[in-house]
Amino acid sequence: MQAKLNQDEFVALVHQHRAMLYKVCNLYCTSDYDKQDLFQEIVIQLWGAYPRFRGDSKFSTWLYRIALNTAISDLRKQKKIIKSVEPELLPTEIQDIQYSNEKEERLQQLYKAINHLTEIERAITMLYLEDKSYEEMEDILGINQNNLRVKMNRIKEKLRKLTKSVEHGVR
Repeated sequence: MQAKLNQDEFVALVHQHRAMLYKVCNLYCTSDYDKQDLFQEIVIQLWGAYPRFRGDSKFSTWLYRIALNTAISDLRKQKKIIKSVEPELLPTEIQDIQYSNEKEERLQQLYKAINHLTEIERAITMLYLEDKSYEEMEDILGINQNNLRVKMNRIKEKLRKLTKSVEHGVR
């Protein structure tokens, strides 16, 4: 009974924070298939780590840390390794994300520009767009606040240049 309660609690929390997961998938993947694959991988990692979540930090901070680490690790691997997971051990109530091909043009331009950033720059950008404080970013990424501020200023300038070049067809 306790396992079912934990599973229901987990499903509710992931459902509540699914927009965060979608953003991570959008930032680190370009194809719909890869986005769905990354989403599933993040949920698997979250589920595996959930019993160790002690509540020392906010759930969203913990979720971000695992989602970003999973996305960055997956990106670095460059080749997909099929992992065997017992399907009956995974919660089935979490649906795969469905992406629409009809997104706003400006959002697509921003994502294209963000794709030219490094892995860490992408993570900082996403957290910034989520209105995370520099203190929360430090907790999630392990980068001190002064360095984050400097990096954020450089990222903003880089994105300005990249979005102008995308608009004018330079890239």
